[in-house]
Amino acid sequence: MATPSCRSPRGQTSKGKSAFAPRLVIMVKEPVAGRVKTRLARDTGCVRATAVYRAMMRDVAARLGCDRRWDTILAVSPDIACARTMLPKSFPTIPQGRGDLGQRLQSIFTRVPGGPVVVIGTDIPGITPQHIADAFGALGSHDAVLGPSPDGGYWLVGLARRPRLVSAFDRVRWSSAHALSDTVANLEGLRVARLSQLSDVDDASNLQCLAPLIGRRVLPVSSRKS
Repeated sequence: MATPSCRSPRGQTSKGKSAFAPRLVIMVKEPVAGRVKTRLARDTGCVRATAVYRAMMRDVAARLGCDRRWDTILAVSPDIACARTMLPKSFPTIPQGRGDLGQRLQSIFTRVPGGPVVVIGTDIPGITPQHIADAFGALGSHDAVLGPSPDGGYWLVGLARRPRLVSAFDRVRWSSAHALSDTVANLEGLRVARLSQLSDVDDASNLQCLAPLIGRRVLPVSSRKS
C-alpha cells in the first residue's frame, strides 16, 4: 500500500533562506480521543487528555512555527492524517512513517533536506523560541544536541548531520529512565551539547504542575528559563 502523500518540504525554503537553512521538525499525532496522551487519559479520561493534547499542539506550533530563524515542518502520525484538518495549518508536513520512536526519528533526520535539524514533540508546554535558538546555536559547534527531561528521557534532539548522518537511536529503551543515556552512548566520540531540563505532560501530576502554561501561546516572563 502506498504511503499517503503529504505536503513535502523538499526544496521548500523561506524567502531569502538557503536550501541548508536550519529546520525545526515538530512530531504531532492526529488529536483523536484514545490515540493521544493515553497515560494521561488513565488519570483524567480521554476527553480531557485529548483536549490538553490539542491545546499543547496548537500552542507549540504557534509559538515556534512562525519564527523566521528556522523553517518548521510537521511530522505527522498516522501517515494518512497529513491531509486532515485537525492539524495546525500553514506548515509543510511529512509522515512519521512506521516503526518505534527511534525508527521514526531516524527517518525524519534522513528525509528532511539540507542543514541542521532539531526535532521536538508537542507535550512540553514550557518550550520557547529561545530553547530552539539555543539548540541550533549549539549545533554550530557540536554534532548533536539533547534537551534532557527529569524522567531520564529527552524533550529535544538535534543533529548537525555533517559530515555524515549518524545512527543515534539504535537499541534505545524508549519510555524508560535509560532513553537519554542510551542515545548518548550511540553518540560516543561525537561532540554532544545539552540544553536545560524541561518537563513534559505524561500524567495528572505533570498536568497539575504545568497547567498554567497550557493554552498560552505567549508564556509569562517568569517561566521563560533557558
